[in-house]
Amino acid sequence: MSIYSFAAVTPSGAEIPLKEYEGQVLLIANTASRCGLTPQYGELQKLYERYKEAGFTVLGFPCNQFGGQEPGTSEEAAEFCQVNYGVGFPVFAKIDVNGAEAHPLFAYLKGQQPGAGESSDIAWNFTKFLVDRHGNVVARIEPQESPESMIEQIEALL
Repeated sequence: MSIYSFAAVTPSGAEIPLKEYEGQVLLIANTASRCGLTPQYGELQKLYERYKEAGFTVLGFPCNQFGGQEPGTSEEAAEFCQVNYGVGFPVFAKIDVNGAEAHPLFAYLKGQQPGAGESSDIAWNFTKFLVDRHGNVVARIEPQESPESMIEQIEALL
């Protein structure tokens, strides 16, 4: 099993197999539009623009599990990202990242990179997972850490 075993749904309802991203370095994040960390959308977009030609993609997954900070529809979340931060990377439909209804991709990511502490649960919006070109989950970056703190790791994988 790898991340390529999973699929994600776009805000319009189309299912995209993650196999479409095989061979790319991926940064997968749970996101929210009404969070103190929401400006990380802009930082993620800068990384995407800087490295996309080298085979780097960001995948955003809006989530409303933390303080109700993504209350609208999936379409509203995607529009917010584009209008406010010029996001050009894929933003998928809203999902859960913890609990019984957690998206299988995030259950897998947490299993591969459990993080610090007793629980592998995601603590807040903008938890980021770095995936190499072979689908290996190589790092988990906690919400407080800026996406720009990963530049060295991203460049090493590219």
